[in-house]
Amino acid sequence: MLKLEGLTKTFGALAAVNDVSFEVPAGQMLGIIGRSGAGKSTLLRMINRLTEPAAGRIICGDRDVSALRGRALRLWRRECAMIFQQFNLVPRLDVLTNVLMGRLSYQPTLRSLLKLFTPEERALAVVTLERVEMAASFLQRADQLSGGQQQRVAIARALVQEPRIILADEPIASLDPRSAARVMDILRSINRDDGMTVICNLHTIDTARSYCDRVIGMRAGRVVFDGLPSALDRERINNIYAAEGADEDIDENITSTALPVGTDRDRIGHAVTAA
Repeated sequence: MLKLEGLTKTFGALAAVNDVSFEVPAGQMLGIIGRSGAGKSTLLRMINRLTEPAAGRIICGDRDVSALRGRALRLWRRECAMIFQQFNLVPRLDVLTNVLMGRLSYQPTLRSLLKLFTPEERALAVVTLERVEMAASFLQRADQLSGGQQQRVAIARALVQEPRIILADEPIASLDPRSAARVMDILRSINRDDGMTVICNLHTIDTARSYCDRVIGMRAGRVVFDGLPSALDRERINNIYAAEGADEDIDENITSTALPVGTDRDRIGHAVTAA
């Protein structure tokens, strides 16, 4: 169980995340939606401790994650893997080596610098690449891959950390619809097959409806919705995205880039329109 208690992050006078509290049961796939600037990315970065909270606590099991330092913090980041919108691969390195970067926290410093990975680690990387359908490209440089392929490699890198939680920060925002759907399918299969907790920031409502067990809506740093995807009617969506020109924003954010034509996208769009 992951628990956030009064989590807050300020930048000067701006509260990017403002007194956020909720619990995430182990094995849940949670989607977080909201306008750009709602605090979604800052929230995930605080959970991973890439960004320090100004107030509040992060609890996982019997550990106060917000109080971890040194080696204990490094171990938490290994257990709580991040997937970024812009992939964060090393462009000049091949796919296999990029995936093996996920094992650095298991290595002594000298072995890490020399990239001396064990045969078992290399085998784990290959098996993980097969899982994300990228094993055939293991010798290609990362900068020769498409965006969707790079994101699948980034997922494989996260998986070889052997995490308990995956935090995905808008992992499909820069992908075409077919690639986005494949990435979301992989994240959902990891959640279901491994029982792994997945927390995913998403830019479109129907993607959250299609893939997530639960949805949190953020607005101006606060949680304004927390419930089942089916409860996202037009009134609640308006409350999440409300601003000047809110109706236009709602329509834009309902439309999914993650689902190819002929899937649930049309059904979901019609359901929200009718709500």
